[in-house]
Amino acid sequence: MAIDTTNIQAAITAKIAAEDSSVSALDLLRYETAADRYGVAQYYTSAAALPTASSALEGMIALVMTNAADSGNALYLCTGTEWFEMQDLDSAAPVSYSFQGSNFGYTSGGNTPTGKSNVIDKFSFTSDGNASDVGDLTQLTASATGQSSSTHGYTSGGTLPGASNVIDKFPFVSDANASDVGDLTVGRYTAAGQSSADNGYTSGGGFPQSNVIDKFPFATDANASDVGDLTAVRSGVTGQSSTAHGYTSGGSVPPTSNVIDKFPFASDANASDVGDLTQARTYAAGQSSSENGYASGGSPGGPLSNVIEKFPFSSDANASDVGDLTVAKYNLTGQSSTANGYVSGGFPPTSNVIEKFPFASDTNASDVGDLTVARHSATGQQY
Repeated sequence: MAIDTTNIQAAITAKIAAEDSSVSALDLLRYETAADRYGVAQYYTSAAALPTASSALEGMIALVMTNAADSGNALYLCTGTEWFEMQDLDSAAPVSYSFQGSNFGYTSGGNTPTGKSNVIDKFSFTSDGNASDVGDLTQLTASATGQSSSTHGYTSGGTLPGASNVIDKFPFVSDANASDVGDLTVGRYTAAGQSSADNGYTSGGGFPQSNVIDKFPFATDANASDVGDLTAVRSGVTGQSSTAHGYTSGGSVPPTSNVIDKFPFASDANASDVGDLTQARTYAAGQSSSENGYASGGSPGGPLSNVIEKFPFSSDANASDVGDLTVAKYNLTGQSSTANGYVSGGFPPTSNVIEKFPFASDTNASDVGDLTVARHSATGQQY
């Protein structure tokens, strides 16, 4: 089919112009991204006419215009395995944000048996398999913090050696290296990462140990700002995210903590203590379903843990033990799909294993693939 890029640009531009103050910043960003890329867009008259998704089409944008008012008009993105509807052009209603990914998990940076890494690994959420190397961070780093917007993965802080304040960003729609897009308020590592629809958060960490909650925007490349405090200074903490709140669990005060802190996304405010993990632990992996936060593995200060525990987002309550990892380890990395929690890497010994456990039922994790190289103290993102 012939590509009429003028009409594509006009359609997207008209959609942007028609929006009012009720449109979300996330939707506007999606429109602008599509407008910037209109030259590689394809035009189709129905979703059924889209070509079969394949790795060769990954990153392709398609504009479906049915020539019918308020019926089936949408922007689609090919993920390599499916066509993802980025925006319904028939409605100005904001697209609901989800922290969980439906396409891929990412493991970035970390410590390997031969030293620090800058590698960004990607593995599929739709099928079990090994990861592939898809890009590099701007620096060799470990013990950084991960955040995810709807379009990009972020890695903030870390140890170089010495504490880094760098915020790196890499795209989800294409395999590419990261770029340095801002700074945390202070260098830190072993902090917790959280993500709302509009912002990334970095909470706690060291060294020296911190209670600071930093926030940086997804819509623009900018430095972070200090927007609140945890209930105590803590490093080695674990992060979880609901649609409305960020959670920071465990860590070392010292002593090792079991506290679950919660802070709001809607306003800049301090965190409050809303519950306890089943055991005090540091350097665990965090995962988030739409209903619960999870902490898996870690170091309770004695023998390493293989425990997967969860706590509810709907009420302030303690966590419960819901399953086991395949082996006890710490300094592991967490990712979240819409259906499963993932754990990648870890120590000891330095591991390349990718594990998966379901959100729908309380059960043990299973080994579903390998990273490109064994590593621990890496950072997780999801798309």
